[in-house]
Amino acid sequence: MKYTILSRLFLLFLVVTSTATAQQKDITLEEIWGGAFRTERLDVLRSLQNGKEYAVLNYDRSLAASTVDVYDYKSGEKVRTLVSSKDLDGIDYIISYEFSDDESKLIIATQLEQIYRRSSLGTFYVYDLVSKKLTLISEKKIQEPTLNADGTKVAYGRDNDLFIKNLASGIETQITTDGLKNSIINGITDWVYEEEFAFVRAFDWSKDGKRLAYVKFDESEVPRFSMDVYGTELYPSQQVFKYPKAGDANAKVSLHLYELATSKTTNVDLSKYNSYYIPRLEWTMDATILSVQLTNRKQNVIDLVFVDARKNNTNLVRQEKDAAYVDVTDNLTFFDDNSFIWTSEKDGWNHIYHYDKNGMLKKQITSGDWEVTNYYGFDKKSKTVYYQSTENGSINRGVYSIGVDGKNKKLLSTKAGTNSAAFSADFTYYINTFNDVNTPYMFTLNDAKSGTVVREIKNNNKLKEQLSNYKISAKEFSTIAVNGNDLNMYMIKPLDFDASKKYPLFMYQYSGPGSQNVSNSWNGSNDYWHQMLAQQGYIVVCVDGRGTGLKGRDFKKVTQNELGKYEVQDQISAAKKLGELSYIDSERIGIWGWSYGGFMSSNCLFQGADTFNMAIAVAPVTSWRFYDTIYTERYMTTPQENASGYDVNSPMSHVDKLKGDFLLIHGSADDNVHVQNTTRLVEALVQANKQFDWAIYPDKNHGIYGGNTRLHLYTKMTNFIKENL
Repeated sequence: MKYTILSRLFLLFLVVTSTATAQQKDITLEEIWGGAFRTERLDVLRSLQNGKEYAVLNYDRSLAASTVDVYDYKSGEKVRTLVSSKDLDGIDYIISYEFSDDESKLIIATQLEQIYRRSSLGTFYVYDLVSKKLTLISEKKIQEPTLNADGTKVAYGRDNDLFIKNLASGIETQITTDGLKNSIINGITDWVYEEEFAFVRAFDWSKDGKRLAYVKFDESEVPRFSMDVYGTELYPSQQVFKYPKAGDANAKVSLHLYELATSKTTNVDLSKYNSYYIPRLEWTMDATILSVQLTNRKQNVIDLVFVDARKNNTNLVRQEKDAAYVDVTDNLTFFDDNSFIWTSEKDGWNHIYHYDKNGMLKKQITSGDWEVTNYYGFDKKSKTVYYQSTENGSINRGVYSIGVDGKNKKLLSTKAGTNSAAFSADFTYYINTFNDVNTPYMFTLNDAKSGTVVREIKNNNKLKEQLSNYKISAKEFSTIAVNGNDLNMYMIKPLDFDASKKYPLFMYQYSGPGSQNVSNSWNGSNDYWHQMLAQQGYIVVCVDGRGTGLKGRDFKKVTQNELGKYEVQDQISAAKKLGELSYIDSERIGIWGWSYGGFMSSNCLFQGADTFNMAIAVAPVTSWRFYDTIYTERYMTTPQENASGYDVNSPMSHVDKLKGDFLLIHGSADDNVHVQNTTRLVEALVQANKQFDWAIYPDKNHGIYGGNTRLHLYTKMTNFIKENL
């Protein structure tokens, strides 16, 4: 059996060469989960409008105070402190902050209480940087406080309603009154929107601050889901929330405009569009024109609609269609003339397009058999677009600039690997974050026109030096030809690898739509664990099969309506082909994964019973019938329309085929992939009289972490591998 090396540049080594010395140490689980290999990261920074300075939230240990400090981009030197918590009555610590558009005020967050993945409740203040006045926004905890353009008013959510506070008068105006838990939510997304459309604030100020647009969610008909929370009390409590599973009712959404001058709310009629979901709303550069992105339940059409707030008229400006689905992104960007940037896969690859304010195409800015993976913005002075892409190979990321006319493209990042950029407000500079399989995160300040490095900000050379004392194997990138496709793959062999010996094979994957695990990047904890397994005599392999991303629209969307079919075929075929290698013991092949990867590893063990000998599934989906509407129906339509797609590819339909060893793990408080998935699979295995091992982590969410939990989890998985592979 042969597999193809992509190029000599892709045969990369993780930190050290293959020559081990006597003093080199083994990696331990205690070190991995005790923080011994923690990377240095760059603090979150906010570019100031002058483009020459940025702000950072710091903690001053000597003063026991948090500060918002301003630094000079070019020198990196601290210029001034905007505010310190020691000067603010009642504030012990600043958790986060946001500027008003004119940078005259800060919204300061304290005492945040996490709700779901992105949402939180908190106590918030407005701090006037000129007058030094501190104003508590609300005595009760609130969500998503947002200042209008001139910083005179702040809008926020509280108890499922929307409020506006006039900072000069202190008067609070309640603009909705029907908010009710588990029934009506105004301006804040429900669970499924937050999780799958990735946003929480469903309201937006117009550019002139005269209007507030918001989405109302009527989730009264959405089924409730409850989770027991065991805690430390004698009787468990319950967390109850609305969670629509595939095929069930979603929240009914509606769009509304509130006018401050008249205190009048207008309902916007979107019935003639594909308005089942409203995944994005944003005011354009014209203060009277609101843009909304709308999509149907199948999510294969997106309507970009402009709403004229003066007349309450609507106009379809752009419609995007796909036979499978259309991704919702945050790339929509308006120019001063209300022309806009839009990204699309319509030519088979994700690229950047420029449309005029009426939705007529002005220019396809990028093109080629590669993907734009991030749109960074537009410099109107030089008429330059900045973006990230896979032009240097699907496992790499580079930072590029190009004229809005599609000319004068320039590669700004010089190192092959994973590069990402954060630009200053005026596009003078950008901070480049670079990492590859050899190099933990390195941060540099670069000139945005040439890409030239101005200065190095931070690196992880100490970690790199530390790891040179450990037994670290090469991570070899290649492709493997299975089922008519060359699939990206990496392999980690034991450091003392001997081609004349036989080694057990342990495969890792995620495999979800548009995902990527095989990348020229620094991958942290799982890589350390895989290195530890290689030290103990295992060969670790990861293969990105069909359905994963960054190799074009058709490769990604071939799994439509059949999640788990082609992905499982590819993992089984890859395992069989690898098993033909002289140094792989084909009688000892295992696989593992988390979430979608757990769905996959279960299926691979059951359906590939003659190929895989063991599998570990962590927090797996076991039937897409149990998962939420927005994610699942995007790829599968509803169970009512596609029952066979749901059931034939469910691990529960294949438990009778189980021959090998199976470890099933879940957190009992997983609000995302509910533990119901595991209990139903357990019952199916029991009724099929199949033996297996399983573990439930009480009150742990989808990430299964906290305290000693991760060490315990990975110790359990390591022991299971040693005993069964």
